[in-house]
Amino acid sequence: MDRPTFVPAVFYKDPIAALKFLEAAFGFEVSALVTDADGNLAHSEVTFRGGALNVGGQWEGAIIGAARMRSPAAVEGVNTQFLRINLDDGLDAHCERARAAGAVITAEPEDQFYGARTYRALDPEGHVWNFNQEVAAYDAAGVEKALGFKTATSLKEAGLG
Repeated sequence: MDRPTFVPAVFYKDPIAALKFLEAAFGFEVSALVTDADGNLAHSEVTFRGGALNVGGQWEGAIIGAARMRSPAAVEGVNTQFLRINLDDGLDAHCERARAAGAVITAEPEDQFYGARTYRALDPEGHVWNFNQEVAAYDAAGVEKALGFKTATSLKEAGLG
C-alpha cells in the first residue's frame, strides 16, 4: 500500500462531528476509524486525492511528553499551523461545497500572482484550510518583482547557510 510521506494530525473537541464535516465540506473519506466501547474516537484517518490526515480528539499523555493536543476552539482560536490542500481542478466548485456544508470562507477563490487560484476556510472548530489549484506556471522572477523579496531553493542559495 502506498502511504504519504507525511500524515499530519488535527485535533478537535468533537472529532466525530469533525469527521462528518470533513466528508461533507471538503470531500474527505474516512479510511480508518477506531472507537472504544462507548463509541468515543480513539484514532481516525481520512484521505483525499492521495493525501492522508489523522483526525483526533484533544489529549495529552506520556507518549508526547509535556505537549497537549488542542482544538483551536479550546484555545481562543489560536492555530499553530494551517492545512494546504492542492486540487488538480474544480477549486470554485469545491469552495461552494465547503460553504454549503458550513465552512466559513475567509478568502474567496482568487488567482494569485504566484500561479495558483486559492480560497481559505475555517472549519467549525477554527482550523484554517487553504485550498489551491495551479492555474499558471510558478515564476520566481515575477514573485521577486511583485514582493521585492529574493526567492531561493536552499539556505545556501539564499546566503543563509
